[in-house]
Amino acid sequence: MELQERPDDHLNAVVNALRRITQAIRLSSSAVHDALGITGAQLFVLQQLATRPGASLRQLAEATLTDQSSVSVVVSRLVGAGHVVRRIAASDARRTELTLTDRGRAVLRRAPRLAQTRLVAALRGMPGAQLRVTARVLERVARAVSSARAPAPMFFEPPAGKRRGGERRTGPRSGRGRTR
Repeated sequence: MELQERPDDHLNAVVNALRRITQAIRLSSSAVHDALGITGAQLFVLQQLATRPGASLRQLAEATLTDQSSVSVVVSRLVGAGHVVRRIAASDARRTELTLTDRGRAVLRRAPRLAQTRLVAALRGMPGAQLRVTARVLERVARAVSSARAPAPMFFEPPAGKRRGGERRTGPRSGRGRTR
């Protein structure tokens, strides 16, 4: 007796695959944070900069498959932590180059494997036709579940102005000590 496929079988498979992907990225990012004190998104950016020394923000956005404004938030945090340095390009004063510092390279030497890197590699290995269909389907689903019109942030990276794990800013911009 042959079992007949039901639409819910495919729906279940899709939802379970999305859960496994999300969990793998979340757990990977958490392991990176525990081991290195940075987010998975920050490690992903460091990895891309390691293979593209002197990249511009636009080039880095392309390499990370992310919008320029989203990767800019991550780069700013990496610069603040001393992992990346911004320099004016010698060949064009309008261009800023990003490079790893010794501290950034040291982090990479200790870094665990990152699920985001494996995800991108798996997607790059798909035939073009399958990738196009997957992109269309996921875009449609994303529009249905998210009202956000802004560019998608990097995986599990807090928005600009927010800190991971309840860290709070101190100083004049923290809002502490002000009276109304």
